[in-house]
Order: sequence, then C-alpha cells, then structure tokens
Amino acid sequence: MTNTTTPQGLGERIERLVQEYISETRMAAQAALQRAFATSADAPSKKPGQRVKRRASRRRPSAELVSLGERLYAAMCNAPGETMMVLAPAVGASARELHRPMALLKRTGRARSVGRRHATRYYPMVGEGQPSR
Repeated sequence: MTNTTTPQGLGERIERLVQEYISETRMAAQAALQRAFATSADAPSKKPGQRVKRRASRRRPSAELVSLGERLYAAMCNAPGETMMVLAPAVGASARELHRPMALLKRTGRARSVGRRHATRYYPMVGEGQPSR
C-alpha cells in the first residue's frame, strides 16, 4: 500500500475505492435478482382468471358444535363478563374455535355480548327455558 500525500493522489485513490464499491454492489444486486427470478420461475404460475386453490377446511359435526356450546355456556356461567381469551382455556379450545358455538348460543338466546373486537365480553342469559345456575 502506498502512502499518498498529495490531495490529487488522495482523490484518485478515493475515486478508485468508490468505483470498486459500486461495482461489487452492482454484482451483488444482479446475483440477488437472478436468485429471485429463478425461484419465481420454479413456482407454479397462475393464469388470468384462474382461481387459487385453497386448503379444504374441516367441517365440524353439529354434535361437536353443540358439545362446545354447552361447555362454553357452562364456562360463561362460572365467569360471566369475561373475554373469549379467558373462556377458551376453560372450555379446552382456542378462541377462534369458539366463535361458531358462541354465535349459536347467541342465536338461541342463551348468551349475549357487550363490546367490540378484542374487548367483547360474554354473558349467559337465563330465560324461562333455562335453569338458573
């Protein structure tokens, strides 16, 4: 390595380093683009107007929904005014799995909800046909 003491020599050295950096960056970017296009070429292409196939969801039997609904109702009676995240572990299911049973309980008049989204609280309804707990 030479020691450059003149401003002109120092400027030339800096210019050379910048050109080398730009050249290496350009090569790295081109290599990244080639990798990206190579992986996209391997992926199946979707034709215009063609629908994307989704994974088939598993339909739960109505007996399973009724069972979940009963356990959910019992959990609501034990802890009225709680969120689905609190009720779910007591039922033994995820909060997402309990949305349908809760909708069925609300439709039959056995439950009500207050609030929106993550702040929704659930309460059991005790009616004429329901035994009080």
